[in-house]
Amino acid sequence: MAVRFPFARTLCLALVLGTAGLAPALAQDDPAPPAKQQKKVPEAPAKLPKPDRTKNLDFLFGALKAAPDDASAKHVEARIWAIWLQTPSDTAALLMARAKAAVDAQKIDVAVKLLDSVIKLRPDYIEAWNRRATLYYVQNDYARALADFREVLIREPRHFGALAGLGMIMQEVGDEKRALEAYRKALAVNPHLEKVPDQVKALTEKVEGRDI
Repeated sequence: MAVRFPFARTLCLALVLGTAGLAPALAQDDPAPPAKQQKKVPEAPAKLPKPDRTKNLDFLFGALKAAPDDASAKHVEARIWAIWLQTPSDTAALLMARAKAAVDAQKIDVAVKLLDSVIKLRPDYIEAWNRRATLYYVQNDYARALADFREVLIREPRHFGALAGLGMIMQEVGDEKRALEAYRKALAVNPHLEKVPDQVKALTEKVEGRDI
Protein backbone atom coordinates (compact mmCIF):
# COMPACT_ATOMS: atom_id res chain seq x y z
CA MET A 1 0.00 0.00 0.00
CA ALA A 2 1.44 3.34 -0.99
CA VAL A 3 1.21 5.91 1.78
CA ARG A 4 2.44 9.45 2.30
CA PHE A 5 3.64 8.89 5.84
CA PRO A 6 5.58 5.81 6.97
CA PHE A 7 3.72 5.14 10.20
CA ALA A 8 0.33 4.71 8.51
CA ARG A 9 0.10 0.94 8.20
CA THR A 10 1.50 0.25 11.67
CA LEU A 11 -0.69 2.92 13.21
CA CYS A 12 -3.71 1.60 11.37
CA LEU A 13 -3.32 -1.96 12.64
CA ALA A 14 -2.18 -1.03 16.14
CA LEU A 15 -4.66 1.73 16.89
CA VAL A 16 -7.72 1.03 14.81
CA LEU A 17 -7.84 -2.68 15.61
CA GLY A 18 -6.32 -2.47 19.06
CA THR A 19 -2.77 -3.12 20.24
CA ALA A 20 -3.21 -6.69 19.05
CA GLY A 21 -4.23 -5.81 15.51
CA LEU A 22 -6.36 -8.67 14.23
CA ALA A 23 -4.98 -11.05 16.89
CA PRO A 24 -6.37 -9.89 20.26
CA ALA A 25 -4.43 -12.53 22.18
CA LEU A 26 -1.17 -10.77 21.33
CA ALA A 27 -2.24 -7.80 23.42
CA GLN A 28 -1.87 -9.99 26.47
CA ASP A 29 1.70 -10.88 25.55
CA ASP A 30 3.06 -7.39 26.31
CA PRO A 31 5.48 -7.74 29.22
CA ALA A 32 4.14 -6.28 32.44
CA PRO A 33 6.31 -3.81 34.32
CA PRO A 34 8.39 -5.19 37.21
CA ALA A 35 6.34 -6.07 40.28
CA LYS A 36 7.72 -3.17 42.32
CA GLN A 37 6.89 -0.63 39.60
CA GLN A 38 3.57 -2.02 38.46
CA LYS A 39 0.64 0.03 39.69
CA LYS A 40 -2.59 -1.78 40.25
CA VAL A 41 -5.58 -0.50 38.33
CA PRO A 42 -9.12 -1.77 38.74
CA GLU A 43 -10.20 -4.43 36.30
CA ALA A 44 -13.67 -5.23 35.11
CA PRO A 45 -15.11 -8.65 35.96
CA ALA A 46 -14.48 -11.26 33.29
CA LYS A 47 -18.20 -11.84 32.82
CA LEU A 48 -20.97 -9.34 33.28
CA PRO A 49 -24.69 -9.47 32.58
CA LYS A 50 -25.61 -7.80 29.32
CA PRO A 51 -27.28 -4.76 30.98
CA ASP A 52 -23.98 -3.95 32.73
CA ARG A 53 -21.98 -3.67 29.51
CA THR A 54 -22.37 0.11 29.28
CA LYS A 55 -21.58 0.59 32.97
CA ASN A 56 -18.53 -1.64 32.54
CA LEU A 57 -17.24 0.41 29.62
CA ASP A 58 -17.88 3.67 31.47
CA PHE A 59 -15.82 2.35 34.36
CA LEU A 60 -12.97 1.26 32.09
CA PHE A 61 -12.88 4.53 30.15
CA GLY A 62 -12.57 6.34 33.45
CA ALA A 63 -9.73 4.02 34.46
CA LEU A 64 -8.06 4.57 31.08
CA LYS A 65 -7.96 8.33 31.56
CA ALA A 66 -6.69 7.93 35.12
CA ALA A 67 -4.04 5.31 34.28
CA PRO A 68 -0.76 6.41 35.90
CA ASP A 69 1.49 5.02 33.18
CA ASP A 70 1.47 3.43 29.74
CA ALA A 71 1.73 -0.12 31.06
CA SER A 72 -1.34 0.31 33.24
CA ALA A 73 -3.19 1.94 30.35
CA LYS A 74 -2.39 -1.04 28.12
CA HIS A 75 -4.10 -3.40 30.54
CA VAL A 76 -7.23 -1.24 30.71
CA GLU A 77 -7.23 -0.74 26.94
CA ALA A 78 -7.07 -4.49 26.43
CA ARG A 79 -10.18 -4.93 28.58
CA ILE A 80 -12.03 -2.34 26.50
CA TRP A 81 -11.10 -4.09 23.27
CA ALA A 82 -12.20 -7.41 24.78
CA ILE A 83 -15.65 -5.99 25.49
CA TRP A 84 -15.91 -4.47 22.02
CA LEU A 85 -15.04 -7.84 20.51
CA GLN A 86 -17.72 -9.71 22.44
CA THR A 87 -20.84 -10.75 20.56
CA PRO A 88 -23.81 -12.81 21.73
CA SER A 89 -24.01 -14.40 18.29
CA ASP A 90 -22.02 -17.59 17.79
CA THR A 91 -22.45 -17.17 14.03
CA ALA A 92 -21.02 -13.65 14.12
CA ALA A 93 -18.10 -14.85 16.24
CA LEU A 94 -17.38 -17.64 13.76
CA LEU A 95 -17.49 -15.24 10.82
CA MET A 96 -15.17 -12.83 12.62
CA ALA A 97 -12.69 -15.66 13.22
CA ARG A 98 -12.84 -16.59 9.55
CA ALA A 99 -12.32 -12.97 8.56
CA LYS A 100 -9.21 -12.85 10.73
CA ALA A 101 -7.93 -16.04 9.10
CA ALA A 102 -8.56 -14.53 5.68
CA VAL A 103 -6.57 -11.42 6.60
CA ASP A 104 -3.74 -13.60 7.94
CA ALA A 105 -3.75 -15.35 4.54
CA GLN A 106 -3.68 -11.98 2.76
CA LYS A 107 -7.14 -12.63 1.32
CA ILE A 108 -8.51 -9.18 2.02
CA ASP A 109 -11.45 -9.40 -0.39
CA VAL A 110 -12.61 -12.60 1.31
CA ALA A 111 -12.29 -10.96 4.72
CA VAL A 112 -14.38 -8.00 3.57
CA LYS A 113 -17.15 -10.30 2.32
CA LEU A 114 -17.16 -12.16 5.63
CA LEU A 115 -17.44 -8.87 7.50
CA ASP A 116 -20.28 -7.88 5.16
CA SER A 117 -22.11 -10.94 6.43
CA VAL A 118 -21.43 -10.09 10.06
CA ILE A 119 -22.74 -6.56 9.62
CA LYS A 120 -25.85 -7.82 7.86
CA LEU A 121 -26.42 -10.28 10.69
CA ARG A 122 -25.52 -7.94 13.57
CA PRO A 123 -25.59 -4.27 12.45
CA ASP A 124 -25.12 -3.26 16.10
CA TYR A 125 -21.75 -5.02 16.34
CA ILE A 126 -19.27 -2.16 16.11
CA GLU A 127 -16.11 -4.24 15.71
CA ALA A 128 -17.34 -5.66 12.42
CA TRP A 129 -17.76 -2.11 11.14
CA ASN A 130 -14.39 -1.12 12.57
CA ARG A 131 -12.50 -4.01 11.01
CA ARG A 132 -14.16 -3.61 7.64
CA ALA A 133 -13.32 0.11 7.73
CA THR A 134 -9.70 -0.76 8.41
CA LEU A 135 -9.57 -3.18 5.49
CA TYR A 136 -11.10 -0.56 3.21
CA TYR A 137 -8.43 1.85 4.41
CA VAL A 138 -5.69 -0.64 3.62
CA GLN A 139 -7.19 -0.96 0.13
CA ASN A 140 -7.16 2.86 -0.25
CA ASP A 141 -10.96 2.86 -0.45
CA TYR A 142 -11.26 5.93 1.73
CA ALA A 143 -14.91 6.70 1.00
CA ARG A 144 -16.08 3.32 2.28
CA ALA A 145 -13.61 3.38 5.16
CA LEU A 146 -14.93 6.77 6.27
CA ALA A 147 -18.51 5.57 6.05
CA ASP A 148 -17.76 2.55 8.22
CA PHE A 149 -15.74 4.49 10.79
CA ARG A 150 -18.67 6.87 11.12
CA GLU A 151 -20.98 3.92 11.73
CA VAL A 152 -18.66 2.87 14.55
CA LEU A 153 -18.68 6.35 16.08
CA ILE A 154 -22.46 6.61 15.87
CA ARG A 155 -22.65 3.51 18.04
CA GLU A 156 -19.65 4.28 20.26
CA PRO A 157 -18.37 7.90 20.13
CA ARG A 158 -15.49 6.94 22.45
CA HIS A 159 -14.04 4.39 20.03
CA PHE A 160 -10.49 5.73 19.98
CA GLY A 161 -9.49 3.26 17.26
CA ALA A 162 -12.12 4.60 14.88
CA LEU A 163 -11.23 8.19 15.79
CA ALA A 164 -7.58 7.47 15.01
CA GLY A 165 -8.62 5.82 11.75
CA LEU A 166 -10.69 8.85 10.84
CA GLY A 167 -7.68 11.05 11.54
CA MET A 168 -5.44 8.92 9.33
CA ILE A 169 -7.82 9.12 6.41
CA MET A 170 -8.23 12.88 6.77
CA GLN A 171 -4.46 13.21 6.85
CA GLU A 172 -4.12 11.01 3.78
CA VAL A 173 -6.53 13.14 1.75
CA GLY A 174 -4.89 16.37 2.88
CA ASP A 175 -7.58 17.62 5.27
CA GLU A 176 -5.15 18.33 8.08
CA LYS A 177 -7.59 20.40 10.13
CA ARG A 178 -10.10 17.55 10.40
CA ALA A 179 -7.26 15.07 10.93
CA LEU A 180 -6.06 17.12 13.89
CA GLU A 181 -9.59 17.30 15.29
CA ALA A 182 -10.04 13.51 15.06
CA TYR A 183 -6.64 12.80 16.63
CA ARG A 184 -7.38 15.18 19.50
CA LYS A 185 -10.70 13.46 20.15
CA ALA A 186 -8.93 10.09 20.18
CA LEU A 187 -6.40 11.36 22.72
CA ALA A 188 -9.15 12.89 24.86
CA VAL A 189 -10.57 9.38 25.24
CA ASN A 190 -7.25 7.53 25.45
CA PRO A 191 -4.30 9.78 26.38
CA HIS A 192 -1.90 6.84 26.07
CA LEU A 193 -2.26 6.15 22.34
CA GLU A 194 1.08 5.54 20.65
CA LYS A 195 2.29 7.83 17.85
CA VAL A 196 -0.84 9.98 17.88
CA PRO A 197 0.67 12.69 20.13
CA ASP A 198 3.48 13.13 17.60
CA GLN A 199 0.93 13.55 14.82
CA VAL A 200 -1.02 16.06 16.90
CA LYS A 201 2.13 18.06 17.54
CA ALA A 202 3.12 18.10 13.87
CA LEU A 203 -0.37 18.94 12.64
CA THR A 204 -0.87 21.63 15.27
CA GLU A 205 2.20 23.43 13.95
CA LYS A 206 0.90 23.14 10.39
CA VAL A 207 -2.72 24.02 11.06
CA GLU A 208 -2.43 26.52 13.90
CA GLY A 209 1.18 27.63 13.59
CA ARG A 210 3.93 27.68 16.18
CA ASP A 211 3.47 29.48 19.47
CA ILE A 212 5.28 32.78 19.55
